[in-house]
Amino acid sequence: MESLPDNRPSVELLESTHPFPGSYTIKAIGLVDDDFEQRVVAAVSEHLAAASDLDYSVRATRGGRHIALTLDMNVQNAEQVRSIYAEIRDVRGLTLLF
Repeated sequence: MESLPDNRPSVELLESTHPFPGSYTIKAIGLVDDDFEQRVVAAVSEHLAAASDLDYSVRATRGGRHIALTLDMNVQNAEQVRSIYAEIRDVRGLTLLF
């Protein structure tokens, strides 16, 4: 499987557009299978101080082949955000990350 390009926002961009520490939202879209959601949540949770730092919602796409996760996180700095993006990029079944 071909990996997604590394299009993580730079530290400079993140720091100029988001207050840290604070809330940050990432959207991940992937193929529907029995554990895509759990793999993404586990990948994100590894980089957060507490389970309460993550709130997320899941929605199936119109055709039903994909699911979209909206991940709202409490993060400490731009490097943490970049680490979370990198971790999600490696999740099997991921098709779009922004």
